[in-house]
Amino acid sequence: MAVRVAVVDPLPMFRHGVTTALAAAGRVVDTPADVVRWVSRRHDCCVFLSIRAESDWDLLRRLSAAPTTTVIALLDDATVFAGAKAVRAGARSVLPRTVSGEFLRRTVEATIDGQSVLPPDVLALLAANAPPDVAPGAMDRVVWLHHLAAGGTVAELADRLGYSERAMYRMLRALYREMGVRTRLEAVLRARESGLV
Repeated sequence: MAVRVAVVDPLPMFRHGVTTALAAAGRVVDTPADVVRWVSRRHDCCVFLSIRAESDWDLLRRLSAAPTTTVIALLDDATVFAGAKAVRAGARSVLPRTVSGEFLRRTVEATIDGQSVLPPDVLALLAANAPPDVAPGAMDRVVWLHHLAAGGTVAELADRLGYSERAMYRMLRALYREMGVRTRLEAVLRARESGLV
């Protein structure tokens, strides 16, 4: 029996677009009002879940707990941290909501076949062996270090996170003190030595 797919998103046009793309690829697609109930009646299913609010994270955890359910998280906030959080909450694959229809179809096929599809920077963060119970503030700092190690500027990081450049420099100086280093280069080297980046 074919794996059924549910699309969960608050925007009707978005649901319609995803449903159309997947139906064109031969998938049976539903847009259930109560996805938890829908999952409970299925033996093998895949759920496309848009993460747009705090309650969506709880729903992701609930759906992922069902042994016969595979969840693909669609993120508005396509940051490295949000992607890693989605995987840790149980998503098998993670995509930005801006993904193309073709990539969406390929991701469904790969995910249903038992594979995971993740952005490379999310995979790198997860592979950095950061413990899964690290507090969000500590995970944010790992993301900062990844950005700096990749050659990103402090101004870019501040802009991406919504801080002023001055505030970002203050927070980075505090991080450097905690790490026992004085400069950005020393912080990146220390992070590499410890396997964080």
